[in-house]
Amino acid sequence: MMKVWAHCLVRNEARFCWFAVMSVLPFVEKVLLWDTGSTDSTVEILKEIKRREKSKVDLNFVGKISAEEFALVRQAMFDVTLSDWFLVVDGDEVWWDRSVEKVIRLIGQRGDEMEAVVVPTYNLVGDVFHYQEEAAGRYRLAGRLGQLSLRGVNRRIPGLASAGAHGVWGWVDGSGKMIQDREKERIVYAKAPYLHATHLLRAGSGGGEAEVPKRKGKLKYELGVEFSRDFYYPEVFFRGRPAIVETPWVKMNSGYKVRALFATPLRKIKRRVWKKGVGY
Repeated sequence: MMKVWAHCLVRNEARFCWFAVMSVLPFVEKVLLWDTGSTDSTVEILKEIKRREKSKVDLNFVGKISAEEFALVRQAMFDVTLSDWFLVVDGDEVWWDRSVEKVIRLIGQRGDEMEAVVVPTYNLVGDVFHYQEEAAGRYRLAGRLGQLSLRGVNRRIPGLASAGAHGVWGWVDGSGKMIQDREKERIVYAKAPYLHATHLLRAGSGGGEAEVPKRKGKLKYELGVEFSRDFYYPEVFFRGRPAIVETPWVKMNSGYKVRALFATPLRKIKRRVWKKGVGY
């Protein structure tokens, strides 16, 4: 039986960290939940998770780190991991039960022959009711191109280590090669998506309409594709949550809509040009 832990490194993720952690926690043996200097209610939310799940959560307040120190903290998490595999789960990534179960089951069945698991993502824009079109995805993983993320990692890859500053960070082997560039047949795709709130406001706002993040590289004015009315959201959104955790059902504000209305056509044109340039 393959043991699977989860690595969750967070900073100012008050809007989604509860949902992210609680969406995977029932399915793994342990969650390493480490905070890197949050200044919002993330701290209280993480403490509440620990209070409820004492035995399964390793809560650690690392303190503020630089982009260059990011890899060192990821390495420290790896160094204390005792499982066969681990899932990388950021504080803005919310999983469906069936998605986590599918990845865990795949690891249990083929964990010895695989080195990593790649899954698709819904990248939210504006609010939880809209997502980026698939054409926006530029990740090349597991022989595919699109909205993809490498989230399951075999801890026994020779020389496995965390490398690179935040933004260009990744897992490498003993020779310094990124694990997704090793034996291609051992990087396996699983149709097990999750919701990624990377382009939404993630710090707590105290309610009201959804805003966009005030961080360089994260600001995405885009109308996106609206989920269908019968879209099945991750189950964790409908489970009980402490009062300190804000509702995820917050709509984009009018200012965002106006700017997104003008920005979206340009983004679509750029994507078509890029796809044509790379032969897709």
